[in-house]
Amino acid sequence: MDARVILYILGRLVFAETAVMGIPLVMAMVRGEASARAFLLSCTLAAFLGTYLYTKGRASEKALTMREGIAVTGFGWMIAPALGMLPYLMGGYLGLLDGLVESISGFTGTGATVFPTLSGLPASLLFWRMMTNWFGGLGIIVIFIALLPQTGQSTIYMYNAETTGPTRERVLPRLRDMTKALFQMYVFFTAVVAGIYVLCGLPLMQAGMHAMSTVCAGGFSTYDDSAMHFHSIRLETAMTVFMILAGGNFGLYYRVWQKGPTVLLRNTEFKWYLGILAGAMALITANLACAMGLDWRTAFRYASFQVGSLSTTGFVSADFEMWPSFSKGIFLLLMVGGGCAGSAASGLKIARVVLLVKNAWAVVHQKLNPRRVVEVRMNGAKVSEETLLRVGQFFSLYIFLIAFFALLLTADGIAAFDAIGISISTMGGIGPAFGVAGATETYAGLSDFTKSVICVSMLLGRLEMVTLLVMLTPDFWQKGNRW
Repeated sequence: MDARVILYILGRLVFAETAVMGIPLVMAMVRGEASARAFLLSCTLAAFLGTYLYTKGRASEKALTMREGIAVTGFGWMIAPALGMLPYLMGGYLGLLDGLVESISGFTGTGATVFPTLSGLPASLLFWRMMTNWFGGLGIIVIFIALLPQTGQSTIYMYNAETTGPTRERVLPRLRDMTKALFQMYVFFTAVVAGIYVLCGLPLMQAGMHAMSTVCAGGFSTYDDSAMHFHSIRLETAMTVFMILAGGNFGLYYRVWQKGPTVLLRNTEFKWYLGILAGAMALITANLACAMGLDWRTAFRYASFQVGSLSTTGFVSADFEMWPSFSKGIFLLLMVGGGCAGSAASGLKIARVVLLVKNAWAVVHQKLNPRRVVEVRMNGAKVSEETLLRVGQFFSLYIFLIAFFALLLTADGIAAFDAIGISISTMGGIGPAFGVAGATETYAGLSDFTKSVICVSMLLGRLEMVTLLVMLTPDFWQKGNRW
């Protein structure tokens, strides 16, 4: 592993983030906001770090090894939130740990906030929160590869270390062409959603920021009461549709643009995704109507929005903390499942859920008839035993970490159900949970220990655990290891 190559690429990543941070800096200066000084100091510190890393490193024409790709992605996802918290810290808006939590929550698309209130914050700082959401949604490394040439170095291992899902499908043969296409699709979606939100009555600035937060499946809002602030059925309907779309595979959408909508009908994961959401909406609608006495139209309005949200973004249109336990149980399952592979949403991923269910079904049939060969198929193709094994291993590790983090939170005095909800929500990149971190609460009142735990949980969940965990093994740092 060549440390100087890693430093060189990290330096370029830092320069890229510095340039992005310059956007709210200009915005603050134009608007005459006090946050301009905070952004100027942050950009200066980031530029110094980028210069140091860049000069200490060196470019290489050789392809990156797997270890180098993992190291760049792992350290990149540590450095980006560390720099992202600087505007909060330099402006005195948040302390060190709270600023880190807010930044990690933004970049990982979790959308959990530690601001007790958003009222009174400068527009440039709110815009920076949305930008961390938006850039982290598609992926820091994916956007980096799409926009900046890598001087001939292969970046496939960086891409694989960041992207999510049990498989790595290519929509285009060349990696940079593919990431560029995904980024263009991402920008196009954001622009369309912003336009629709304007038609629904939002001012242009608010429409743009909430569009960024929707498409990236982040869930940050500019208001303390999230989507409840708008009291608009038309806007909630639009947000529901786009939140569900944000949970789909952007690579699949690119193929739809190339080959037509019939591609969706042949995609097993997307059909399961829509089926799961439709089933959850029906069950929660019935639960709200029967248990709480809501009329069916109102019940469906609340249920559909929160089903779409708690699978992807974490926006809130109603205080679901007051809803029946059955609905909360469904929400927990949706948070675990998350969105599709290749989407901006986190979680286990529907592709893995499909393979787990189909593999369990195959095991049952083989138990009944040991000589029967039952193939697990997805999108019409047979799934290999190796892939099924990896999915099972991932599921076991994911559930173990949820239980482990929940146990740590209960040791800090948080009630068991609340701890499970926070653990699932932060691992799944959702944000709101239940109880102390419920629909109308923030993470501001949690202890420093709990905030430290959820920082780790959010990062592990966003990078699907393995990228960061492998960096903790002695073999990863052993000299002479060429993998």
